[in-house]
Amino acid sequence: MTGKYARQNAFLRLVSGNGAAYGSDFRYSLFPTKEVVIGRDPSCQVVLDAMIYRMVSRRHAVVRPLPPSPDSELGWVICDLNSANGTYLNGQRLQGCQQLVSGDRITLGYDGPELLFEYEFNHQSTVISSIAEATSLPPAGYQNTNIPDSSVSFTQLFPIISTGKDLTRKAYLIPGVLTVVFVVLMFATVGDPQANQVVVGTYIAFAAYYFIYQLCGKRKPWWVLMGSGLTTMLILLSPLTDFFIFFFREVLPGSLPANQQESVTFTELLIRYFFGAGLMEELLKALPILGAYAIARSLSSPWRERIGVWEPLDGILLGTASAVGFTLLETLGQYVPQIIQSVTFQAGDGAGQLAGLQLLIPRILGSVAGHMAYSGYLGYFIGLAVLKPRKSWQILLVGYLTAAGLHALWNATGTINGLLLVVVGVLSYAFLMAAILKARALSPTREQNFATRFLGPK
Repeated sequence: MTGKYARQNAFLRLVSGNGAAYGSDFRYSLFPTKEVVIGRDPSCQVVLDAMIYRMVSRRHAVVRPLPPSPDSELGWVICDLNSANGTYLNGQRLQGCQQLVSGDRITLGYDGPELLFEYEFNHQSTVISSIAEATSLPPAGYQNTNIPDSSVSFTQLFPIISTGKDLTRKAYLIPGVLTVVFVVLMFATVGDPQANQVVVGTYIAFAAYYFIYQLCGKRKPWWVLMGSGLTTMLILLSPLTDFFIFFFREVLPGSLPANQQESVTFTELLIRYFFGAGLMEELLKALPILGAYAIARSLSSPWRERIGVWEPLDGILLGTASAVGFTLLETLGQYVPQIIQSVTFQAGDGAGQLAGLQLLIPRILGSVAGHMAYSGYLGYFIGLAVLKPRKSWQILLVGYLTAAGLHALWNATGTINGLLLVVVGVLSYAFLMAAILKARALSPTREQNFATRFLGPK
């Protein structure tokens, strides 16, 4: 092809966060008759590494050519493809499509990869074959095989020197460090069953919570989240728990079966668990969320936003953190010692310790579909009530009763059939995930959300 199209070409150049270009290997030509899709999907013309650019959707944005102008000038427009984290043009979130001009900066998602749009003027006619137009563009990370081996840089040999903040933001450094620390502690506590159980249980709880934290995608200070869990532990150890037990299990019809031989119908059992476990424990675990909201109201910005509950994501994060504290204390302080004592009496100390470990792992790991699911779901409604104060009491009532109902259903079905328990667990997990997705959509800070996307975008 010669003539008017040869006068002016355009390309996208992948640039770093500080605006420096990565080099010619990251330059993507644009064609006057073919659109270029940018994303993580291998079918895109500009393919970005899914492991590095997690904020980029599978098909994030598209650059489309415009019909040539009367003076044979070429033009292109950038359009967002309904991406999860948005497309930004020169720092402004793109709505629909917009024509590109030389020097425009295209950012995929908040703090995502940046592409620079540039024109290249050719003073001589250039032949561009139709075969070249149909050829897929090289993906980000493509290495030019013509570069001699001697061009390897010092930072390529020692990448840790140049990664900087990306090491903590994108490489999961902190979870890795904590994993190493816990592994060392596990080795150090071999021979001390109680200490080892605490270490193993704490690590599993941390891993389960980190999974939820990544799904929520909102940054919250670690000490606030830890404070929520520790507050719940302190409440459980305080006289307040005795009052809760008296009110919900003595005043209200929530007395739990004394033993498995007690004959009660499923409906009666469900009602008892609804009052004696669901309503009681969910209110207890919600106290740190309500406390954080009350404390933050008296603080000035930015501390009030960091500590308090101002949207559903805040409630979910604090609620699930509270549930971690509840699960750890309940498991390590009640259930594990009971099973160890029972099995030790029948089969010896070794069998008792093994049974304790066998109970510890599913109890804490299962909290994602158990206590964390119920408390996170209620936390969503607490945050929603803050966003919509005119309907706050109705919102809180729906959330409280639903969370208590799921909790009671889990406890009641556990006495009947293991398969039903799976169904209820999956249902509880689905309720929490749905709340997280809705909370992300409602979030006033959605543009800063870093949530990991396990499934492709819409």
